[in-house]
Amino acid sequence: MARWPKSVPLLLLAATSLFAQGNILTIAAPPKLQAKKNTTVTAKLEVQLRNGYHVNSNTPSDDYLIPLRLTWTAAPLAMKGVAYPKPKMEKYEFSEKPLSVFTGDFNLVTTFQVPASAAPGMQVISGKIRYQACTHKECFPPKTVEVKLPVDIVN
Repeated sequence: MARWPKSVPLLLLAATSLFAQGNILTIAAPPKLQAKKNTTVTAKLEVQLRNGYHVNSNTPSDDYLIPLRLTWTAAPLAMKGVAYPKPKMEKYEFSEKPLSVFTGDFNLVTTFQVPASAAPGMQVISGKIRYQACTHKECFPPKTVEVKLPVDIVN
């Protein structure tokens, strides 16, 4: 009877964990944003977090926790800020105190300034959401998801 090397079960477990994390957090494709020159516009990203998981909020309870962050390479728009939802304070087995987290479905809303000098027409700006997903017992390695926002700049 063939015997597996001791490392094989660990590799299978790690591969399963990484695959499982692949669909824990999803972002709905954002609708096209119409942006008029010399105005302020907002873009909403709809985030879905699978049941039984949480992510640290943008203001985690401890310095060592990895916050959820949305960043943009916003040119030709200028990013003014991101509005995050109100976090929940929840207690988990692995922490002595409640943690500031997001669960379920939530929105991230970004405010952009459209410069008067922006070239008119369709463009796509790129963003990234960095997060660390956890269950009530364990956390997965941090992950970054890219997002694309179609923007139609008009006069």
